[in-house]
Amino acid sequence: MMPLLARRHFLALPLASIVLPPLARNSAAQAWPERTVRLVVPFPSGAGALDIMARLLVHHLAPTLGQPIIIDNRPGGGGIKGAELVIRSPADGHTILMGNLSLVVNPYLLTGLPYDPVADFMPVTLINLAPLVVVAHPSLPVNSVAELIAFAKAWPGQLNYGSGGIGSTPFLATELFRSMAEIDVTHVPYRGGAPALADLVGGRLSFMIESVSATLAMVKAGRLKALGVTADHRLPLMPEIPTVSETGLPDYEVVGWNGLFVPRETPSSIVDRLFRDLARILRSPDVRQEMAALGAEPGGNAPREFAAFVRAEAERWGSLIQEKGFRPD
Repeated sequence: MMPLLARRHFLALPLASIVLPPLARNSAAQAWPERTVRLVVPFPSGAGALDIMARLLVHHLAPTLGQPIIIDNRPGGGGIKGAELVIRSPADGHTILMGNLSLVVNPYLLTGLPYDPVADFMPVTLINLAPLVVVAHPSLPVNSVAELIAFAKAWPGQLNYGSGGIGSTPFLATELFRSMAEIDVTHVPYRGGAPALADLVGGRLSFMIESVSATLAMVKAGRLKALGVTADHRLPLMPEIPTVSETGLPDYEVVGWNGLFVPRETPSSIVDRLFRDLARILRSPDVRQEMAALGAEPGGNAPREFAAFVRAEAERWGSLIQEKGFRPD
């Protein structure tokens, strides 16, 4: 996966330097959208950064499209039910998927998927990048990533962490952390990140790696303590918190992401218009400010660039999944 600094560089390029070649505005694009657009979020309402970003996006995109956009939360199967719904819908631009890493790693975890994420989906654009943060219960006697690693090595098998399930970004981020740090910790899977965080706050878990948007308020309230951010740079929202690579695990970097996908057969003119509208929105000062408040960075890259990014993510995490033999609980 390309370093985060490189990703920030290409996301900051002028729009004219990344857009696709002009496409003919056929009748499909001229008529689209003809009715309400459905944005499918394959996880529960309020379940982390994916749902938060979907709601932020709809607020700005609906006026541009001139039609209402409804968010359709379809949880189940680690994102599979929502993705399948989109694939089985007409490829006319009226049903769109808000996807994340789970879409591309599920083939490495499961057999018999009802869709192929590469063959059946067309990537439209990256919506945002979102670094995560290592958080611990206040009672854990550590105040840095280095101290967390040392404590885990001194007490092998005694620390536990939670996640929204095998295949989720926090799970993979923590397993990469565990592997690189060579520590023995126990995974406790949950049906979503929110109940896992509730148990961390309640002292039933030792630590987690979760999104900034989900943990920031708890850190500020003193209910959790932040040990390190997973990006390659400190975050403006919490500049006092060092990166993981600064304080205990050199070369560690993980960044969550969310993006839009449509069925592969969607007319290219519709994909082109959707991308151009989104790229313009994601570069607006209001959206950049809203995302910054959530610890996220806006996307807006062209479909072919987003497709290359998705392939790189699949290769990186697919290799880890195969190496470790992860399987859903």
